[in-house]
Amino acid sequence: MSESSSDGGSDAEEPTKVAIACQGGGSHTAFTCGVLRELLDDWDDQYELVGISGTSGGAFNALAVWYGLVTEGPETARRIVGELWDDLAVDGVQDRWLNTMVTTLNRMESAGYPLPSVSPYQIPGPEVGKRRIRTILERHIDFDAVPDLCGTTAPELVVGTVDINAGVFETFTNEDVTVDAVLASAAVPNLFEAVEINGHLHWDGLFSQNPPVSDLMHQPPERKPEELWVIQINAQEFEGEPTTNEVIADRRNELSGNISLNQELNFIEQVNEWVETGKLPADEFEHTEVRRIQMSDRFHCSTKVDRDPEFLDELRELGAERARAFLG
Repeated sequence: MSESSSDGGSDAEEPTKVAIACQGGGSHTAFTCGVLRELLDDWDDQYELVGISGTSGGAFNALAVWYGLVTEGPETARRIVGELWDDLAVDGVQDRWLNTMVTTLNRMESAGYPLPSVSPYQIPGPEVGKRRIRTILERHIDFDAVPDLCGTTAPELVVGTVDINAGVFETFTNEDVTVDAVLASAAVPNLFEAVEINGHLHWDGLFSQNPPVSDLMHQPPERKPEELWVIQINAQEFEGEPTTNEVIADRRNELSGNISLNQELNFIEQVNEWVETGKLPADEFEHTEVRRIQMSDRFHCSTKVDRDPEFLDELRELGAERARAFLG
């Protein structure tokens, strides 16, 4: 990996400890696949990955990269996350028709057209879709092997969900990352039924930590990240004033997806300040440089459910481009 442009990425003998947080956003997280593949293409001893987290589609990426790294290494991680997205893309005439219908309905809804509301519990389609995702995940990840792969040298793995019954954010880490936990992280309420884990029902982590950040900080002093790389799907800034229904829907979607992320990043900045002013012991707390890899380009929020292969490839290439710029 080429030299970092931040203060933490120097030519010191000790590698810079890095944690990566992958924001959720449905199909838009194919962008994250492109980012991660590019980062891993030249991963070297300059950096040590100490943790990776994700929510919703970001959880798919985080899990695939983590699994590939701890089993064989960066090249395997690049292959698995790429093949995972190849399989998630539309396949066949019927699947393409379904993808077009879902994307069109989402666009019409965001534009303010009155559409009949149908619960995912009233039709069989959502459960078929969930079973397909489960099959794809299990094709690439041996979940039975995950507990044995966790340990002191493996990066921390964190997946974000929300516990519907308790009304709290819930993260699953390391050996607790099961296929159900990953499915729960992507269980958008109006698209999929909730996923039961340990007697409680769980929904999409977009309602909670998007993506989980604080869990990546809860590590022993020698493993605390010196840099946090946030792969951000939702645009942070907006020029002008949203005036049409569609633009208003897009901006609301972006803001809701960024609220928890910005809250957690603000807390990291507060901790950094406390470390620098001596209010927290430097031997127990690490200054963490926050760096963002932002998608920036805007796509209609309805395309977060679009699995068209050409669209996903466009997002992956955009991710690779942003990663190259990030590496400088």
